[in-house]
Amino acid sequence: MAISEYASHDGLGLAALVKAGEVTPVELAEEAIARIERHNPKLNAVVAKLYEQGRAMAKSPAKGPFHGVPFLLKDAFGDMAGTATRDGTCFRSGEPAKHDSTLAARFKASGVVILGKTNVPEYTLLPTTESALYGAACNPWNTAHSTGGSSGGSGSAVAAGLVPLAHANDSGGSIRIPASACGLVGMKPTRGRNPLGPDFGDVVAGLCSEHVLTRSVRDSAAMLDCTHGPDIGDPYYAPPVERPYLDEIARPPGKLRIAFSTSDLDGKSFHPDCVAGVQQTANLLADLGHEIVEAAPPLAAGEAAGLFLPIWATYLAWDIDAETARRGRPPKEEELQPLTWGFYEIGKTVTGAQFLALREQSQLMARRIAQFMQTHDAWLTPTLATPPVKNGIIDLNERDPLVGFLPLADYVPFTPIQNLTGQPAISLPLHWSADGLPVGMMFSGRFGDEATLFRLAAQLEAARPWKDKYPKTWN
Repeated sequence: MAISEYASHDGLGLAALVKAGEVTPVELAEEAIARIERHNPKLNAVVAKLYEQGRAMAKSPAKGPFHGVPFLLKDAFGDMAGTATRDGTCFRSGEPAKHDSTLAARFKASGVVILGKTNVPEYTLLPTTESALYGAACNPWNTAHSTGGSSGGSGSAVAAGLVPLAHANDSGGSIRIPASACGLVGMKPTRGRNPLGPDFGDVVAGLCSEHVLTRSVRDSAAMLDCTHGPDIGDPYYAPPVERPYLDEIARPPGKLRIAFSTSDLDGKSFHPDCVAGVQQTANLLADLGHEIVEAAPPLAAGEAAGLFLPIWATYLAWDIDAETARRGRPPKEEELQPLTWGFYEIGKTVTGAQFLALREQSQLMARRIAQFMQTHDAWLTPTLATPPVKNGIIDLNERDPLVGFLPLADYVPFTPIQNLTGQPAISLPLHWSADGLPVGMMFSGRFGDEATLFRLAAQLEAARPWKDKYPKTWN
């Protein structure tokens, strides 16, 4: 392989070249490092360079499906022994982890070579990726624009071809939002599909799911094959998998009944580019033989946000208080962004009884959506209500979260729903704006049914391929 072709291959493609002896893991690691060094000053995607650890790993990576493939961990729950996870905040001590997370160990067993950690907003709070600690991650399609959040550093790195896939997690859209903003595949798996051990049972009351961002459907499926399955003592257990997800993408989806929405649950219309994306995707699905109906789950206006935001604020309060206990002191004023302080203060006001009531209401909402999904195999919406916004739209120095988040109040109308319900959802790069920015289309599936989403995604990838669509910052 001419090394210049590196970024044209997905992860499984690079692993096949390693297996054939056309390139070595060490050569791939050096190529990835060179690309990080070339593009990261512009993108600010990688915030911790673990080159020496990665070079050592490249000399004897595990013999998994991604043998020798360069990879990045997210700077949130991406714990790897000997490296720090800062979660994008100045308040974290930066003390190296004493052991790998279960997921990081499974990533290593897949054969990947870990070369660094990626940018996140403070405490992963935002649907953009910018913080006082790290600065803003920039979108390789247009560096004035956001990568989405909170896995925006991973999104930027994969979209720009620095690595073919990277770690991401999703507590309110943080896999799917960067997938949409950066033109990638982003699957949020079913609750409990990937483990959070050994240090956590769940995160954000079950809202958080772990996985990766990829350029191809098959990489997403193959990595989930490598990582899924319960860990000892997990509080949730996702339904068993019938067959490997990589096998699923080779199977036709059959005729599906797919609902679609061109307005949010408050009746507000999306940006015209997003509406056009849904309509064109619905037409493509009909051409592929699926039954398409305009419908949405029975949710009240603002219902999901009314549950999601106080649950998230309560989690933030717990997280900061846990760090306070570890460090033996509370955060200094300058160690948290004012916007984080404001959200933390709200979280401290939520009582235990109120928190349990929020969880009960979200579980009842999940039952209603599950009933809707009994008669619909998938639900199509835009991942975001607009194409990716510009960086700086959120004022990190605004202490009142209601004011700080106001510019993006309607930006993420759907992604928190699947975190509350636990169902899987996938964002696919099926549309681009008039300005050439990615506009992701999201498909939500039944609880435990990633298989249908992967089969449908593979069909759409073949029908409307995105493999040869590259951003401005590439190679």
